[in-house]
Amino acid sequence: MTSAQTINLPEARARSAPVVLQVRDLRVYFETARGPVKAVDGVSFQLRERQKLGLVGESGSGKSTIALALLRLIRPPGRIVGGHIELEGANLLDLTEERMRRVRLARIALVTQGAMNSLNPVLRVRDQVRDSLEDHDERCSGREFKARLDNLLDRVGLPRRVASMFPHELSGGMKQRVCIAIAISLRPKVIIADEPTSALDVLIQRQIMETLRIVQDDLGAASILIGRDMGLMAQSVDTVGVMYAGKLVEVGNVHDVFAEPLHPYTQALIASLPSLERKAQMQRIAGSPPSLLNRPTAAPFAQRCPVVLARCALEDPPLREIRPNHWVACHLY
Repeated sequence: MTSAQTINLPEARARSAPVVLQVRDLRVYFETARGPVKAVDGVSFQLRERQKLGLVGESGSGKSTIALALLRLIRPPGRIVGGHIELEGANLLDLTEERMRRVRLARIALVTQGAMNSLNPVLRVRDQVRDSLEDHDERCSGREFKARLDNLLDRVGLPRRVASMFPHELSGGMKQRVCIAIAISLRPKVIIADEPTSALDVLIQRQIMETLRIVQDDLGAASILIGRDMGLMAQSVDTVGVMYAGKLVEVGNVHDVFAEPLHPYTQALIASLPSLERKAQMQRIAGSPPSLLNRPTAAPFAQRCPVVLARCALEDPPLREIRPNHWVACHLY
């Protein structure tokens, strides 16, 4: 299987559901004086209704760049240089900026990691929700808007008095719930959550993830969870895609990937998790990811891999289905 081919995500419950998002050979480069930095380099996947996909990897692996590309929010010097992003039959890369603006929030929504940076500090919560609706020509009477706003706050577990509050009056978890409420206000088909629990304590993290699960199930939407925490992925998604150096190196059902990870990088990520069951020290991953500037044709993990082969220095392995519904890009298989 080549990187340009589409991966049919393997979550059993969703296989018969319609595909809502299809990404093929997505490439996002950032131009520099020394050449292009290939932040995302040939990523393909598809997502079905109600499916929960997790994209995990170290900082700089391309996860957040994929999220911004799906929403067409890449700004210079970055640009989408190739690929296909199809949402419910429409190629988002072919839309005008005005049409794409209307697609955002209405059909594909983003929950960012910096809730305070996403909210306007001088507007009350109710005004920010109203602005989001009116920006998409969703106009309603005062009574209708209040009922709609109350319903949104109820769904994300916030008291209705939050509507009259400013962002600085809310806790970090409450601000993130407000962002989720805005993200689901127009019932999108795809929800992207980019590290939505960063800087929150463990208890609030669990509550935020449960809120996301509830609203996704209520909408029947698909979701993409982006993060670095393999433990959080294990509890929150159906399918996990492991990113490294701008590429997907392993994709599979989350239970299969954790039970028997195939790629040495995935194995290292899982081995680095703390455990109450084993007494051995957590293993660190030696070395650093390769530069994405003028990268040679080689297996991207080769310099850090404990089982590197001679072939790894010569060829970048394609993503292939090694086992049913389990793909890996590694010369060991």
